[in-house]
Amino acid sequence: MNEQLSMRVESLPNLREQVVERLRLAIATGRFKPGARLVERELCEMMGVSRTSLREALRELQADGLITAQPNRGLSVSVISRKEAEGIYQVRTVLEGLAARLFARNATDRELKALRRSIDRLEAVYADFTAESFIAAKSEFYDILLNGAGNETASAMLLRIHTRVSQLRVVSLSSAERAERSIAELREFLSALEARDEDRAWSLCIQHVENAAKAALAALN
Repeated sequence: MNEQLSMRVESLPNLREQVVERLRLAIATGRFKPGARLVERELCEMMGVSRTSLREALRELQADGLITAQPNRGLSVSVISRKEAEGIYQVRTVLEGLAARLFARNATDRELKALRRSIDRLEAVYADFTAESFIAAKSEFYDILLNGAGNETASAMLLRIHTRVSQLRVVSLSSAERAERSIAELREFLSALEARDEDRAWSLCIQHVENAAKAALAALN
C-alpha cells in the first residue's frame, strides 16, 4: 500500500467529484487491490466525508465497473479476468487508433508541442517511477491526444476504460524494460503525428496498444 497517497478530501462544492477521483486513483494505483472489500465506515473516516457523499461516489464507480456488489459481502474492488482484460484492450485499440488518426488530421501546432512535452514528462516519470506520478502524466498525455482528436464520443468512451486499464498498466510499466520500449514507441508515434501522416500514426498507435496489452496480460499470469 502506498502511504504517500492521501485520501483526505477538502469540503468544496465539487466534493463528490473529489471523492470519486480519490477512489479511482486508489484503485488504479493498487492501494485498493482487486477483490479488496470496501467498508463504508472505514472509507468515511479515511476520507473525512459523509456516508451520503461516499455512497454517491461508490455508485458512480460501480456504474463504471470499478466496484462490484457481492451478495453477503457488500462492495469490493472489481477483479479483472484475463478474458475481460483482452476485451478492454480490443476496444482500446480501436478507439485509440481512431484518436491517433483524428489527432494527425485536426490537432493544432500548439497541441503537437504540448504532446511532445507530455512525452518528455512521461520519460522523466519512467526514470523515477511511482504509480501516482505515472497515472498523472499518462492522463495528461491522453487529455491532449483526445482534445486534439476532437471526437467527444470516442473521448468519453476511452476515459471510461482508462482507469481499468491503469490497474493493469501500472504493473507492466513498473518494468524498466517495458518502460523504455514504451517511450520509444511514443516518440515514433509523435513523429508520425508531427508529419500529419494519419495512416502511420494509426498503425503505430495500434502497435503500441497491442504491445501494452501483451505486457499487461503477461502480468495476469
